[in-house]
Amino acid sequence: MMVMTAKVNFKKVLIILAAVAAVIIGLILLLGGGEDAQTTSAAISNNDARVKFLTDFGWDVTNSPIESSQVRIPETSTEAFDRYNGLQKSQGYDLSAYAGKTAMRYVYKINNYPGATEPVYATLLVSKNKVIGGDITDTAAGGQIRGFKMPENNTAATETTAPTAGG
Repeated sequence: MMVMTAKVNFKKVLIILAAVAAVIIGLILLLGGGEDAQTTSAAISNNDARVKFLTDFGWDVTNSPIESSQVRIPETSTEAFDRYNGLQKSQGYDLSAYAGKTAMRYVYKINNYPGATEPVYATLLVSKNKVIGGDITDTAAGGQIRGFKMPENNTAATETTAPTAGG
């Protein structure tokens, strides 16, 4: 019988899990959104407007996105998409209205997430100069994917959150 052991670097595991979550969300968005749906947000026609959108929620973010790319909202529903879209619906958005459409994804680093020990990122999904969805992702162990609203206290996990990619 052969026994193998491995030393686990938890920081690397967390980074890998965050990357996997980002890839899963990206794939969800790439595989399938409707640009004709109504949204409740104001026009987001440039970087300054996107930064202002996030600062209006109380976030201190980097002045320019650390990543931007086109994504496609899935045409067909999956369990992962339904969970992520549930978070969007809780914020007044609905990605199912954008099924099969392309949107822009902008990712900003958040500098003032309460109690953060690892990087936290804000993702905005924008179509026709309007925010159609997005999230705040805490990459720490046990971190959550949550809505744009800043936590009301330093226990960020007390608000309604969407499950992370792992569960």
